Amino acid sequence: MMTSQSPRPSWKSYLELCKPKVVALIVFTAIAGMLLAVPGMPPIGLFIYSSLGIALAAASAAAINHYIDREADALMDRNKNRPLPKGELSSTNVITFALALGVISMALLIVMVNALTALLTFLSALGYAIIYTVYLKRMTPQNIVIAGAFGATPPMLGWCAMTGELHPYSLLLFLIIFAWTPPHFWPLSIAKRKEFAKVGIPMLPVTHGVEYTRLHILLYSLLLFIITLLPYLTGMSGLIYLLAVVPLGLGFIYFAILMMRRKDDKTAMRTFFYSLMYLSGVFIALLVDHYFKFTL
Repeated sequence: MMTSQSPRPSWKSYLELCKPKVVALIVFTAIAGMLLAVPGMPPIGLFIYSSLGIALAAASAAAINHYIDREADALMDRNKNRPLPKGELSSTNVITFALALGVISMALLIVMVNALTALLTFLSALGYAIIYTVYLKRMTPQNIVIAGAFGATPPMLGWCAMTGELHPYSLLLFLIIFAWTPPHFWPLSIAKRKEFAKVGIPMLPVTHGVEYTRLHILLYSLLLFIITLLPYLTGMSGLIYLLAVVPLGLGFIYFAILMMRRKDDKTAMRTFFYSLMYLSGVFIALLVDHYFKFTL
């Protein structure tokens, strides 16, 4: 049962509000964008301030997400042990914490990085915390597709932090994560579809069925495979990247086909976890190729 007051807030509860695993992936892709934006190593001060500012903004958005979803979380097995449903923190604690992180992140980015990065980071955090969580999440089964636009910005933000501009190659990085988001999240939504249905969140397997969702996971994995070839085809990356991204993409397609054949939640969760490894692998390949590039 959710309570409004917490007698003993702890640092662990505040850390959980930040969704550290999600923020770690965000910062990793943002750092990849920073490193890909420059021929050598970026200025260390700019690198640190940019990483910290983006991380704090993401943590702020995550905390707001906890606050807005607190009632739904209390009804879901996967989220009922979060700090707000358990009564470890009050709503006031959470909002104050989130706003503090947001103000600090914007101050860092405006003063120590550049105004464009600060603006784009603010819009991205606002999009996830408010537009997605409050409206899109409960409005349409395409929620996660549209929300992918907010979650795909970190490498673009990192690139902008180093250069002060939006380069076409940074938009390619954005496009990769945008196309990755639906086939990454839909396997989880299949495995947890009963929980989403219980709290009235119209995820695709809830509104259109599991078979329909499995088909779209396969279609998106094929689209993603094509999009991940673009860095090589446009000259952004070389042969090292290509040799890594092709088997990674084929692996994603394999899991999507496996989901259509086995039709069990265990396979769906295996696909979800593979998608996390996949995205890390793609960006690691981009970085390795960037610093050790060679072509035929």
